[in-house]
Amino acid sequence: MENFPKKKKKICGEAPPALVSSLPESATPPRTAPNHRVGFVFEIPGPNESLRLLPPPVELWRSTAEPHMAWEMEIAEQPLPSSSSKVGAEFQLSGETQESVFARLRAYCVELLGLLASPRREAPFLSDLAEFLRCASPGLLQPCLDYTLLPLLLLLDAALESRSQQTVKSEGTLEPGNASLKRHRISDSVAEGALRCLEELLRKCHLTSVDQMAMVLKKLALGASLSPSEAAEEFREGIVKCVKSILLLLKPCSSESCKCKQAATAACLSASVLQDHVTAASNYHNESEECLLAFLQSPSASAAVGHWLSLLLQAAETEAQRGLRGSAKLRKEAFLTLRVLIAKVGNADALAFFLPGVVSRFTKALYVTKSMISGAAGNVASIDHAIRGLTEFLVIVLRNEANVDGLVPVNNNEVCFEKNKSSESVLKTLRHLHVHAYVEDESSGEPLVDPSVHLDQLEKDTYSEQSKSLHVLRTKTWIDETSVRVDRLLSAVFPHLCTHPSEKVRQGVVDSIRGILVNCCITLNKSKLMLLECLCVLVCDDSEAVCVDAQEALESLFMFREKYFMETELAEMLNRLIEMLPRVVIGSEEMSAVAHAQKLLALMYYAGPNFVVNHLLHPPTRAAQILELLGSSLSQSSLYSGSIDKLILTKPLSIGYLHSVAELKAASLFGHSDYGVAIGSSSMIPKISFVQDTHVKHSESAAYSNYELPRMPPWFLNVGSEKLYRVLAGILRLLGLAATAEHRSDVSLSLVTDNPLEHFRKLISEIRMKEYNKENWHSWYSRSGSGLLVRQTSTAACVLNEIIYGTSDRSRDLYAQLFGKSKSNIRKTQKYQSMHDSDMLDSYLEKQELVWKASQDAKEQVIHCVGSILHEYLSPEVWDLPVDQNSTEIETLSSHFLRDVIVEGIGIFNISLGRHFIQSGFMHSSLFLLLQKLICSSNQIRSTSDAVLHVVSTASGYPTVGHLVVSNADYIIDSLCRQLRHLDLNPHIPDVLAAMLSYIGAAHEILPLLEEPVLEFMASILDILLHHHLCHQHAFFLDFLLALEKNLVGLFDEATS
Repeated sequence: MENFPKKKKKICGEAPPALVSSLPESATPPRTAPNHRVGFVFEIPGPNESLRLLPPPVELWRSTAEPHMAWEMEIAEQPLPSSSSKVGAEFQLSGETQESVFARLRAYCVELLGLLASPRREAPFLSDLAEFLRCASPGLLQPCLDYTLLPLLLLLDAALESRSQQTVKSEGTLEPGNASLKRHRISDSVAEGALRCLEELLRKCHLTSVDQMAMVLKKLALGASLSPSEAAEEFREGIVKCVKSILLLLKPCSSESCKCKQAATAACLSASVLQDHVTAASNYHNESEECLLAFLQSPSASAAVGHWLSLLLQAAETEAQRGLRGSAKLRKEAFLTLRVLIAKVGNADALAFFLPGVVSRFTKALYVTKSMISGAAGNVASIDHAIRGLTEFLVIVLRNEANVDGLVPVNNNEVCFEKNKSSESVLKTLRHLHVHAYVEDESSGEPLVDPSVHLDQLEKDTYSEQSKSLHVLRTKTWIDETSVRVDRLLSAVFPHLCTHPSEKVRQGVVDSIRGILVNCCITLNKSKLMLLECLCVLVCDDSEAVCVDAQEALESLFMFREKYFMETELAEMLNRLIEMLPRVVIGSEEMSAVAHAQKLLALMYYAGPNFVVNHLLHPPTRAAQILELLGSSLSQSSLYSGSIDKLILTKPLSIGYLHSVAELKAASLFGHSDYGVAIGSSSMIPKISFVQDTHVKHSESAAYSNYELPRMPPWFLNVGSEKLYRVLAGILRLLGLAATAEHRSDVSLSLVTDNPLEHFRKLISEIRMKEYNKENWHSWYSRSGSGLLVRQTSTAACVLNEIIYGTSDRSRDLYAQLFGKSKSNIRKTQKYQSMHDSDMLDSYLEKQELVWKASQDAKEQVIHCVGSILHEYLSPEVWDLPVDQNSTEIETLSSHFLRDVIVEGIGIFNISLGRHFIQSGFMHSSLFLLLQKLICSSNQIRSTSDAVLHVVSTASGYPTVGHLVVSNADYIIDSLCRQLRHLDLNPHIPDVLAAMLSYIGAAHEILPLLEEPVLEFMASILDILLHHHLCHQHAFFLDFLLALEKNLVGLFDEATS
């Protein structure tokens, strides 16, 4: 500092308390108030003079929180810079020196003091000063901190005073509420500019003493307590930013024994916040400086810390209450500053006292987001900071390592020393210890220590003493009570946040849950299952980033599952989720139902097949109960109460009925407009498949993509969306996969499939009784329970299809890919890089990949179960259910649904078994049924049969459906011959024959095989016409012969060409 200019003038400012005692009595202000500070009187300078500040008169002394005195500061004469000049542009950073920086600051400080003496509405030089401070080097600014800080704080004092809600009347009384009527002495523009300068200064220069930090924070606290009616939001935001700047520069000192090291790694989520917002600190350090971070963590600062916690939370709440007028930036800055304050304190002892208020107000801020998606309350950044701030506070106060002593109950004969106890309390405890339970004096025989004095009473005495210093003893009782209250608060907000529309918020929830479960799994034992459920929802998130983060978190938890969760806890959670599933799916909104089903799906996958088998499939009664619950979740209502569009799409069209938009689009895809044909004429053979039209061959791949199996059953449109069905189907698939992945003699796949098959057997029995009693379909369906049985059978068929599909390699790969997105990035995470035993990680990942692999006898189990299911699927009684228009609407819809799901099941079984589907004889028994349903009166069943035929041909290795039919022509022709022999019982067979010839496109290979069946068929027709004299059926046979002749001529031309 000796290079500074020599010519100086004296001005007055605020004196540190250390100088007050050294001044004479006459120099101190009169003691008329508990605390005092000095005012300033300015003398306007001449043309060539600097600003001069005179000693203050007695009447200008005002009360403050601490005594201060006037002190001398020297400023050299320097011409003031032009207010329009751009300091940041003129100032060359490469040539800056201490003298040049001080010269600039000196001119600006004189301008600031002049602004304080003669306020004006605009001060353009403040933006130049802010730019200069932003560009200047921290090392050169640090020696000038006190010099620059003084005028800025004086300007801040004046701005705060002019914005107070209380104004002084002429008679000396106070009248609140008139601040809005008077004009601010320091305008908003000037006040906000001064705060920007103060923020830049505090970002570059660290405070040097506890007294200085306390004084600055105290002034800023007055600004933070202003209401929106007293100060603009920019002014209040500037106050918060200044506080954040002070806190960010608080760093641990060089002393190894200092307590400031305790908070170095306490907040697991704050490292990124501190790194992203901190500015390079100054290298100007003095070894004699006080450790401000240690002071902030000490009991002496507890009141100030609590006050700032309250102010910042109140600032955020105020903006949320203002609705659309609230400032989202101010709310975000308040939460961010709050996170920085929590991280800097970072001490459980210092923050535990404030836990009830802080956690409740954090959760209140998050709970508001349920109903407010706009304004300050719905701001994504503020919600993210609130989530992370809440987590960091809980982790610091309730982490397991910081509460080891409080987690173990203290017996009367045991002592548990706490780290924060003073030496006096330890000595007092030792004096009350029992020595061998009783130590008797040799002379008197009386015990030296009164056994009635216990440690419980001692802890109460210690608590009463330490409660005065804002400190609580974190005993087991306190932890238990706090855990219950925290669980109640977290349960109110975290499930809702898991489905928040913002990806950033959901990522914050993932990090929050991981931090709490890893660090507080014992102290917050009551909340860990709720948090695990939320994490399971996020594992299935639509966002790739959220999904990967959640999977990494869940994998890290289940890697050491015994450390975080007990087997009984996971079993309780699994049972609760699956028992609530039907009620949630049917009675809740779509989003809640999907989230609940995702919890169950993710838990089943990560818990593993052994866990699923033990708790869901064993014993058999439990398996039957679980399948009943899952069936209820997929069941259809007794009334078809969906939208009219969905109803039309599932109904066969009648003559004169206009096509819906969806059907017109579907018809255009397949290249013809009569895709859905009228049902009036049974001899009319429609075009069924797009493969027969040469002009749409290029769209074959696009159309085939719509034939992906399995598909959502038609009735589920009225229950939920396709997203919900995919999750429910995943649960069923994992059940089937778990049954085949475990090598256990007491559990098999047939145990899972037998329960749904009972509905088929019961329906077949009912239909046989109906035929025996010669009852018509309408009366049978109107009986109590018959319609319900048909609907239950349809649901059972859907359940069976999904269970069998779960055993396929395609399903296994699908869920391995769905829940394995993080495996490629898992080694890059810091957690796994720090593991000493990399072999453990490799073995874990390998185990996770193989845990859902099927056992060696899995294929045999699947073949056995598919045989049992196809036996019921192909039962003639099931296909006797009416589907024509003469039946009632409910009858038609229910039977359509059942047949549609059965046809899909054949394709699904072929996917699951692959080549074993043909080797086991299932192809021969089911292929004719698929060809037969190509002429069904239901448009839905026809299109499903078409789709399944393509799936079967692809899964069986055939390039086209024609190749599939030709390869199995012997079995198809044999079935045709059997039914042609009884034409009176099978009047639809001619249409089947014609449709098959028109469909496959390989008539030249099929016609030679049809010679004998066709001749036999014609002979049976002539026999009926000549001998039975059925004149009323002459028209039917004539139409059939004409249609057959037309098709045979076309097919002959095709075969000979």
